[in-house]
Amino acid sequence: MGKGDRKSKRGKIHRGTFGVRRPRIKKRPRTEDKINPNKKK
Repeated sequence: MGKGDRKSKRGKIHRGTFGVRRPRIKKRPRTEDKINPNKKK
């Protein structure tokens, strides 16, 4: 249980990988997109 442990959250942060213990943070849609769904960029 440390930086060398591939399955722990600390180990994932150290290696720079993602998984069950350290999921990727999903981008939330901006409030502007919710207000004007028909507007195109």
